[in-house]
Amino acid sequence: MTAAARLARAPVATWYRPLRTDATRIPRLVLASWLALFVNVLAPGGNPTVIPIPRPLLQLVAQGSLILAVGFALLANRRMVVRPNLFMMLLTTLALSSFVVSLHNEFIFASMYRGVRLLAFVACLWLLTPWWGRSDLVLLRAHRVAMWGILGMVFVGAAMAPGKAFAFEGRLSGTIWPVPPTQVAHYAAVLFGTAVILWMCRVISGGHALAAAAVGAVALVGTHTRTALLGALIGVGLASASLFLGHARVRRVSVSAIVGAIAAAAIFAPQMVSWLARGQTAEDAAQLTGRTQVWSDVFAAPRPAMESLFGSGLSNKSFDGLAIDSNWVASYQDQGWFGIVLQASMFLLLLAMVATHVRGPRRAVALFLIVYGLISSITETGIGDASPYILDLVVAASLLSSRPTEPTR
Repeated sequence: MTAAARLARAPVATWYRPLRTDATRIPRLVLASWLALFVNVLAPGGNPTVIPIPRPLLQLVAQGSLILAVGFALLANRRMVVRPNLFMMLLTTLALSSFVVSLHNEFIFASMYRGVRLLAFVACLWLLTPWWGRSDLVLLRAHRVAMWGILGMVFVGAAMAPGKAFAFEGRLSGTIWPVPPTQVAHYAAVLFGTAVILWMCRVISGGHALAAAAVGAVALVGTHTRTALLGALIGVGLASASLFLGHARVRRVSVSAIVGAIAAAAIFAPQMVSWLARGQTAEDAAQLTGRTQVWSDVFAAPRPAMESLFGSGLSNKSFDGLAIDSNWVASYQDQGWFGIVLQASMFLLLLAMVATHVRGPRRAVALFLIVYGLISSITETGIGDASPYILDLVVAASLLSSRPTEPTR
């Protein structure tokens, strides 16, 4: 029996051993391509860094990494074999329509560049589809390696310059690469959630899970990002519910977590309310820190019928100089109702795949990523453009995909 056949028939607890044996090692070119995609969507924020780096240089590194990602993907998939699937077809349709509409944008060159970038981003994801559905969870493991790398960089930067790391309203941000607090929270939530779920399914060891959960939890608290915290908790809760009947560890952990949460709420209620309030008034919290006013202005702005239907082309996700900070409102502006329908269809398709997939760690992790993406899309942009949120959904789709007949080397 070949190593690949033994791997496919092995129990879950034995086939997930990241980078330990030849049979389960992440293919280097696939990992390199995935990490390059992450650098591409690691948009530099405005927070200070330990070593002052010109913003144009940061943007050059981020945008240039997409070329590397495509190159590594082509080297990994020399025959350019792709696995047809409906999720990628919807994503491709979104990218093509966004590019066509961008040709008519007021800022045509910037919009066209974003359109071409999205097309290249999606093309690179197509080249990685042969690794979907594999029993060694290649893309999920590559995804988690990227999370570890980014959060490790954030914590090293915080140790080197704590003042700069918390310079943005006392919220943890990157100081080696200027990662804004909301994105730090995103990576922390995904690392935390996937670690907890994989541990409950006995896929990763307790030490690995404890380290990942601790790093993720500390980063989540340090960033003061309520949406990420809410998304992580709800995502883990629903993923655990999907495993509740089949895993004794999940039942024990779920009961313990509920009891612990009730006790913590009773003892530390004032501190928790203060942390969640972030020094804001009730009115500010109700308006989502002023976001709802911008959203109202976007929908109230007059625009032609065709622009309402298909949008005005990819932009920097702002309106009158203010950040939109909502995927659905930004998608209405850039891609119109057509783009919103496509993105909603992507989520509905993934949820349908979850409902029909066999119970286990694949479905649970995918459900977590989908739920987290849905919740974060309310106050974050990204589903309609090249972003880490798209990478989250691609990983979810790869977990729900059927196993390829021949594992790709």
